[in-house]
Amino acid sequence: MIATLAVIGLVLDQAVKIWVVHIYRMAENPPISLLPFLDIILVWNRGVSYGLFQQDSDFGRWALAIFTVLASVFIWIWGAKTKDKLLAVSLGLILAGALGNGVDRIYYGMVVDYVHFHVGTFSWYVFNIADVFIVFGAIGLIYDSFFVKKSEKS
Repeated sequence: MIATLAVIGLVLDQAVKIWVVHIYRMAENPPISLLPFLDIILVWNRGVSYGLFQQDSDFGRWALAIFTVLASVFIWIWGAKTKDKLLAVSLGLILAGALGNGVDRIYYGMVVDYVHFHVGTFSWYVFNIADVFIVFGAIGLIYDSFFVKKSEKS
């Protein structure tokens, strides 16, 4: 199950990023306003979530790429061993997101972000589908940790 989710998520994430960067050529074209609070724009993220730990050097780029590979291997092993369905789905989503952003780091040297939520003068950060997978996977892990009874897990 974890492999299926990871592959589907990776393909979906990369397909949208290919469209944004290479087909629509967002860098050369104007942002797309989908709704009054939602735009598609191109932002290159050299850091991690929320743009933290920005890396402008090759060392930083490859350090984040290697970290992503190691984290993905750990998540894969954990997910492959679990019998818990919620845990497997959560880890599959996190793995899909990690792989999607990891491919960007290796190929582009940075992550392609393109979804921008904003309301009035409030602007949420720009993110991508891989980030959404990671967030929903993390929510699943938290739910599994705090709300699923231990007797159900065994």
